[in-house]
Amino acid sequence: MAVYVIAGYDIIDPKSFEDYPPGVVPLLQKHGAEILAADYESEPLEGRPRKVNVVLKFPSAEVARNWYNDPAYGPVKQIRLDTTQGGYIVMAKEFEAPA
Repeated sequence: MAVYVIAGYDIIDPKSFEDYPPGVVPLLQKHGAEILAADYESEPLEGRPRKVNVVLKFPSAEVARNWYNDPAYGPVKQIRLDTTQGGYIVMAKEFEAPA
């Protein structure tokens, strides 16, 4: 069953953050992720959302965890952690309508 990884954060160091996208995209591709949305100026409709919001689709929870825990992602993830604030990442299962 597919899962969606949803992330949101505010960039506090734009210059250093520039290294994150070219580092993370090849790792997402390696793990079969599909980038469904990546918006740096998301429009809030309710609540206090983050400026950057990303939605990724993975074939399964196991594959998503393999990406997140990939040793090659560690240094790339640290770039995101060092250059953003207020971040979150959640994993949600694909919706299956009741029979």
